Amino acid sequence: MNLTMTRKWTASSAVLISALMLAACGGSSSVDNPPPQPQAQSCDPANTATHAECGTVFISLSDADGDFLNYTVDVVQLTLETADGRVVNTLPRSTRINFTDYVDLSELLTVATVPPATYVSGTITLDYSDAEVFVEAGDMAKETVVTDLDGNALEQTTLKILLSNRDQLHVTRGRTSILQLDFDLGASHIVDIVPTPATAASEQFIIAEVTPVDEKDIRVRGPLVEVNQNASNYVVAIRPFHDRAGDFGRIRVHTTDDTEFEVNGDLYVGSDGLRALDAAGPRTPTIAGGTLNISEREFTARIVLAGSSVPGHDRDAIVGNVIKREGDFLTVRGATIISRDRRPHFHDDVLVEIGPNTKVFKDGDRSSDLRINAISIGQRVTIRGTQLTPATDARAPQILFDATEGAVRMHLTHLLGIVNTVMPGQVDITLHAIDRRRAQIFDFSGTGVTSDDDADADIYEVATGNLTLADFAEGKPIVARGFPTAFGMAPPDFTARTIIDFTDVRSALGVGWGSAGTMAPYLSVGSDGLLLDNQNMDIDVRHHIKQGPVLIDLTSLNSDTLIAPRETGRMLFYIKSGDSLRLYSDFDDFATDLSNSLDGATTARSMHARGKYDTDTNIFQAYKIGVYLLEP
Repeated sequence: MNLTMTRKWTASSAVLISALMLAACGGSSSVDNPPPQPQAQSCDPANTATHAECGTVFISLSDADGDFLNYTVDVVQLTLETADGRVVNTLPRSTRINFTDYVDLSELLTVATVPPATYVSGTITLDYSDAEVFVEAGDMAKETVVTDLDGNALEQTTLKILLSNRDQLHVTRGRTSILQLDFDLGASHIVDIVPTPATAASEQFIIAEVTPVDEKDIRVRGPLVEVNQNASNYVVAIRPFHDRAGDFGRIRVHTTDDTEFEVNGDLYVGSDGLRALDAAGPRTPTIAGGTLNISEREFTARIVLAGSSVPGHDRDAIVGNVIKREGDFLTVRGATIISRDRRPHFHDDVLVEIGPNTKVFKDGDRSSDLRINAISIGQRVTIRGTQLTPATDARAPQILFDATEGAVRMHLTHLLGIVNTVMPGQVDITLHAIDRRRAQIFDFSGTGVTSDDDADADIYEVATGNLTLADFAEGKPIVARGFPTAFGMAPPDFTARTIIDFTDVRSALGVGWGSAGTMAPYLSVGSDGLLLDNQNMDIDVRHHIKQGPVLIDLTSLNSDTLIAPRETGRMLFYIKSGDSLRLYSDFDDFATDLSNSLDGATTARSMHARGKYDTDTNIFQAYKIGVYLLEP
C-alpha cells in the first residue's frame, strides 16, 4: 500500500510575509450560535468619538511549505480576546482563501479598529462545507477530503489562537499593532493519498506572531480610495484574496521612484505610475506587492497592478506553471482560474492559446517589447484572457483559454535541485522540482536552439552571473529563483536572480510516534536542545528531515539527532495538547514546560521543526519547534 503521511512544522510563511500597514476601519462578523462571551466595547470607525479612543491592528495571513496543491476554505470569523475574557470580532464578513498561495508571501487580511487592551488569544472559524482541497498523487492533482482524527469530514471548525507568553498583542490608543497568523498545513494534517478521494486527517492549529519570525513579502488588495502624488502614496480599501465586496479597513501604500506599475495594460515607473493610477480614478481595483517596515508600520510597494491589469477584473485569468508548449499553445498546470463573474477555483490543467497580439510582462523588467517567445517551460505565469470552456470541476478534462488578445505576466520561478557542477557564471543541477511540482511533469521539448539543446532535468543549466557557489556545494541541495530562458533559446536553461545553497537551504524535520504516542521521545531535554531518540520503537512512518529535495531518514543515521535552538535571531516554540497551544519565544521556557509535561503519563505524538541541518554533526538548528502531546 502506498501511504503518504505528512506532518511538517513551518515558518510563517505564512501566505505571505509579515503583517501590515497603516490605516483604520475594522468590522465584525458572526457565526451561527456562537458561545456566549463578554464583548469588548465597540470601536466604530465611522464614529469619530469612539474611533479616536481605539487602536489599529494589521492582521496578515500566511502558510508554510507543505504537500497541498490547493487548500481553499472560507474564513468565517476571526476574534481577539483580552486577558479578562473580552472578545472583539475583527472581520466584517467571511472571506474565501487558498492557503497554498501564501508559502512565499503573506496577505493583509484586515485592518481592525479595536479597543486598547492586551490581547492574549483569539479564534478563527473555518468553513469546509464548500472547500477545494487537492494533493499531488503521482503527477496529477487528487481531490482530498479534510477530516477529524476519527475520519469524519470537517464542516465548520473553530481553532484557538494563543500568543506567546512574552509576545502578547498590546494595542494602545492611536497606535498600529501587527499580528501575523500562520496556518501550518503540513504540521496540521496527516495525508493519505491511497483512497479516492484522498484524506487529510486534521490536527489543526494556527500560530499567531506579533513580530513574525519569518519575513516575507506582503500583498495588499483592494479598490483605490485616493492618490496623493505629492506624498508618493495612495490609499486602498482592503478586500483580501479575491473578494469583490466588503470593506476590511484602509491602508496607505507608499511608493518610490523604482516602484513598477502596470495600469490598464500599460507600464509605468514611480511618479508616472501614480499619475496613471490617479487618472484611473476611485474604485479602480489594485494589487500591490512589497515590504513592511515593522518599526514605522509603513508598507512600500515594489510592484502595483491596477485596473484591467488586475486578474479577473474585466477578463478571466489563470495562475500556474507552463509545463508544455506546442507552438502558440501552452499547457498550464496547477492553475487557479480567476473568473470575471464567478469565484476563483482550481483546475489542474488549462490549455492556453497565445498569439502575436498577446502582451507579455515580466516582474522586475520594465521593458514593454517582450514577445511570446519569452514564455518557456517551467515559467510561473498569470495569464489574462477568456475562458472558453467554463468548468468548476478540477477533475474535468483539460479546459481551453484564449489569450490571443490578452496578456501574460511572468513571475519569479523557483527551482529545487542538487548541484552537479560549479563553474564561473553557471551551475549545472539535477532538477527536482519547479515551484514545488516535480520535474518529471515538465516537457522541455522545444526549449533549446536545437533539439539536442533542449533542457534536461538531469543536467539543468542555470546561469548565475555574479552569484557564486563554492566548489564544495557539489552534491548538495540548492534553491534558485529567476526565469527560464526564452523558448527555443537554451542553453543556459535558466537565469538565476538569487541562489540559496545548502548552507542556507531551510530544512524541515518531522517525526511521529503513532496514535498512542511515546513516553520517551527524547534521550534528554535541556537548554542545549532536544536529543531525539532516533531508534525509538514507537516511531511511525514520519521520521525524516527534508533538506531541499533531499529526504534524510532519521532512523538510518549513525547517531541520535540534536534539535537545538539557533544561536541568533527570533525563534518560536510551541506545545500543543488537546485544545491548548502554549507558545514560547524563549527556548529555556519551552524546554522546561516540555520536560515537566513528559511526566510518565503524558505521551508525545509528533514533533516538527524548521531550521538548518548540518549532515556532518547531525545537529538541526531550529528557529521553530512544535511538539504535540497527548495528555491522559
